[in-house]
Amino acid sequence: MTTEDRQENQRENGTGPHAADPVRATARGTAPAPLSILDLATVGAGHTPAQALAATTTLARSAERWGYHRFWVAEHHGMPGVASSTPAVLLAHLGAHTTTLRLGSGGVMLPNHAPLAIAEQFGLLEALHPGRIDLGLGRAPGTDPATARALRRGLDEGADDFPHRLAELTHFLDGSFPDGHPYARLTAVPKGEGRPPLWLLGSSGFSARLAGRLGLPFAFAHHFSSANTLPALDLYRAEFRPSAVLDEPYALIGVSAVAAGDEAAARRLARSAALGMLRLRRGNPGPIPTPEEAEAYPYSPVEADFIDDWLGNVVLGTPGEVSDGLEALRKRTGVDELMVTSHIHGHEARLRSYGLIAEAYGLPGAASPAV
Repeated sequence: MTTEDRQENQRENGTGPHAADPVRATARGTAPAPLSILDLATVGAGHTPAQALAATTTLARSAERWGYHRFWVAEHHGMPGVASSTPAVLLAHLGAHTTTLRLGSGGVMLPNHAPLAIAEQFGLLEALHPGRIDLGLGRAPGTDPATARALRRGLDEGADDFPHRLAELTHFLDGSFPDGHPYARLTAVPKGEGRPPLWLLGSSGFSARLAGRLGLPFAFAHHFSSANTLPALDLYRAEFRPSAVLDEPYALIGVSAVAAGDEAAARRLARSAALGMLRLRRGNPGPIPTPEEAEAYPYSPVEADFIDDWLGNVVLGTPGEVSDGLEALRKRTGVDELMVTSHIHGHEARLRSYGLIAEAYGLPGAASPAV
């Protein structure tokens, strides 16, 4: 594909340096809202991280062909079931294997890094893949306390200074420190004509309020904090102030979704993720167990209740059942975009789940095979 062909595809698909709006997306196919993907480079039992990363690359290429809008990867540490510990490195790789798909962090955990380092990493990503990069930021460590301490050696610890770090990062990205500031003469290199749009991520009200007050787009982790979804979105919209980025609120939610040939098959796949989360909550993280292991596990009554509660927050079933469930959730929350995630065992099953969802919504390339 020539440079001219790539730019034309970007214009047609609403991505790349010619996109009219780097934040807002346009729904495709019969979907009433834009559809995106959150991926964790899932490492299942019996698979290696290398295999997981290769599968993520295949998934990103397929998502682009099918017609998903964004493809985000998340920063987690000390979790054998997640290979996306360093989003900037993985995004550079995915950018080299795609041409129009928006790529981003969902997210980078700002307290784990010096703001200048993030500005340099994402400035480099923007230079490599102009007009295609989103910088989503979170304030949680993305790991356990001991790993967080190891990550933050040399960084300030103690009081939550996320707003201060965010302001510093923004100044580095924009080159806008005021005269007299200690960093006024510093430049985050490379710095191109544009820079990635900032998103704030959250699972409670803190980032919702901050995103609203700053006029930034907001992404909420409904997939693991569903009880807080509506209060956080209400708070974001109530606190929203127009900015140079947005004139009105723009919110997406992450949603666990699993599609298969029938409801029983989808539920069987989803139980592997549920058991993986149970073990994580018990302080025993590992690769995502197989569906067979999840079926054979001797659940205590408390554990069985946890699994049932977790599965109750997963949109699962046939493609039609999943699209109906996602649409009901969109109407209930009023969000502008849905970002689905299938953190299940088996690369083929995961790829098929996203492909079936694309078909259910008639995305423009849904009939195309995975690549």
